[in-house]
Amino acid sequence: MSKTAKLNDIPDGAPEATPQRQSAERFWPYIEPSSQPSPEELAELDPDLRAVMFGSTGHSFSITVVFGKLKDKNAYKTAVTLARQASEYREMGDGPTLRHRARYFPPEALALRDLFDIVGGDDACEVLIDDRPLPYARELWLPLVWFLIQR
Repeated sequence: MSKTAKLNDIPDGAPEATPQRQSAERFWPYIEPSSQPSPEELAELDPDLRAVMFGSTGHSFSITVVFGKLKDKNAYKTAVTLARQASEYREMGDGPTLRHRARYFPPEALALRDLFDIVGGDDACEVLIDDRPLPYARELWLPLVWFLIQR
C-alpha cells in the first residue's frame, strides 16, 4: 500500500463496512412524538416565534385577561361565565394553579370591561396586550379601550 492510500479503502477479503443491524428510527422508546403541536402548545408559543413559524395570523389588536380562582365564589362563577363568552378562552393548569385566559378584540370592549370589573381587583390578574405583558396595560391600555364602548 502506498503512503497516499485512502483511509476508507477496504482490503480484499475483509467484511463490508456497513453495519449488520440498522439503528432504530425513533429516539424516545416510550412515547410517540406527535407530528403536529397541540392547540395548548401553540397557544403557549411566544407571539414573535409564532409569527415566524406560521406567518402573521391577521388578528387585530387584542387584550387578554388572565386570572385565577377568586376568593368570592359568586364573583368567580360570574367571571368564568363571562370569560367563556370571549372570542378565545382557555383554561391552564388545575387545582390551585388553575388560570383562565380570555382574549377580547376591540368590538368586545363592553364584555372585556364587565370581566375586568370583577377580576381586576385581584393582584394575580394579568392583562396582556397582543399576548404580551406591557407596562401600564391596566392603567393606560384598558381605559383607552373603554372609549370604544358605545353608550
